[in-house]
Amino acid sequence: MTIPPLGPAGFAEATGVSRETLDRLEGYAALLIKWQKAINLVAKDSLADLWRRHVLDSACLWPLLPDQTRVLADFGSGAGFPGLVLAIMGVPEVHLVESDTRKCAFLGVAARLFAPNPVKIHRGRIEEIEPIGADVVTARALAELDMLLGYAARHLKPDGVCLFLKGRKAEDELTLAGQRWTMSVERFPNPAEPSGLVLRIKGLHL
Repeated sequence: MTIPPLGPAGFAEATGVSRETLDRLEGYAALLIKWQKAINLVAKDSLADLWRRHVLDSACLWPLLPDQTRVLADFGSGAGFPGLVLAIMGVPEVHLVESDTRKCAFLGVAARLFAPNPVKIHRGRIEEIEPIGADVVTARALAELDMLLGYAARHLKPDGVCLFLKGRKAEDELTLAGQRWTMSVERFPNPAEPSGLVLRIKGLHL
């Protein structure tokens, strides 16, 4: 059975976002579709279900953020998922790390138009930029968990939290990462991807 595409109304029902936030997200989605004609921001076959595949997939991290989250760093932001969606939803200070110059240009325009709070774009490699001191680090489809944890450890505050969107290989990646890292792991279902998991990781150290 094919699941019909999710639209803005269905997204709002699933997440409970305000009308103002939904308006901002709709503007962001429209801008992405416009820019997609010139540069490859997301996989073309995902545009038909943009609100589920990308926006809901990002927004599902919102209820998992610690209450006092102020600074969030998103690695490999691409078109802004999940970091820019979380910025639009209200995270006070978001840092988007992306190595692709054209994607950084898109992120800069989208953040300026639609994010209500400061967003800083870092163009470059994660391991080369200055440590951010984030309360939360996020990433989606960037690297295997062991490598992500290495990136995160450099940019997290001592009591910081990682929120990583992972697919079918999540448990295998956890087993491998657990050989090198000490951490506390919580697993949450991803409402946008039945085969996916969200990993919330605390107490990270070698």
